[in-house]
Amino acid sequence: MARAARSGTRLDIAIVALCVVLSLLALALPQRTRDPVAGALRRTLMAPLVTVQRGAEQWRVAWLESERLALGRDTLALAAADANALRLENDRLRALLGLGGRLGWGFVPAEALQETGRPHDLITSLVLSAGSNAGIATYNPVVGPDGVIGLVQSTDPRSSIVMLFSHPDFRVSAMTVDGSVFGIVYPHAGSGSEAYLLELRNVVFRTLLKPGTLIITSGLGGTFPRGIPIGHVIAEIRSTEGWSRTYLVRPTANPADVTAVMVMTAQRAAQGAGNVWALPASADSAQHRLVTVADSVARQAAAVEAARQRAHVDSLRADSARADSARRAGGGR
Repeated sequence: MARAARSGTRLDIAIVALCVVLSLLALALPQRTRDPVAGALRRTLMAPLVTVQRGAEQWRVAWLESERLALGRDTLALAAADANALRLENDRLRALLGLGGRLGWGFVPAEALQETGRPHDLITSLVLSAGSNAGIATYNPVVGPDGVIGLVQSTDPRSSIVMLFSHPDFRVSAMTVDGSVFGIVYPHAGSGSEAYLLELRNVVFRTLLKPGTLIITSGLGGTFPRGIPIGHVIAEIRSTEGWSRTYLVRPTANPADVTAVMVMTAQRAAQGAGNVWALPASADSAQHRLVTVADSVARQAAAVEAARQRAHVDSLRADSARADSARRAGGGR
């Protein structure tokens, strides 16, 4: 085996030496003779190597182009994601500015110091960028463009902590928009997609709420003013208690997406929310009033037309009766 290895090594050395000699001879040849010899070598002995080199170069170019296209797609995807995030953020800020314009006074805007878009983490509290130096006090209601967010739990000079409606200790008095049904809103003990759901408890048993019914704050308790949206009824929760009903409520706001809020002062809360949040029932009641007025006008017009027709018929009958009397009187004479 050692002898075969030595013979293989000698053969390799001989081939290398032959290649070096041939290279030197090729370099020593005149230009006129060198080019035909080089062309013949490329077409015969070096043809496979040239083909391999050409394929490798094409593969390298294709790989660089693919990498460039992938980088371009990733850049476009990141730009689209950033644009969508900026659009959502602008929409939230516009809605918050609109809420501030409708409130007019008695509120403190604050930024929520949290990482947004965490659907799998149950968030029960928030840290705000404003505190007692800005006029925020304990138990001030915290609201957003969509409705109730929570209430201030504690304050520092430059920050404050908010108890969200998902906190186990959160409670708020609630009612329907028309004021016919009252109850207390509690956080729902759920997980996953039901983490932020609420429960409307202590509803009178004889009252039935349809899915989609809007629940708002009732103003009872002195913390939240009346008329702030809380959520929409999903369905009734079966309970063992037979004297009241409990309904599952989907909140109008999502704490995981909160980036900025409005903290209402105690004076503003005592003044009331008024028509700050456009409630669907307001438009429905206005439309109902318009329909009622239109129906009343239509009924009055129909009554006037009927009276005119009756008067016309009575007039025709009177004319016919006078004509008959005249004919009878003429025949008698």
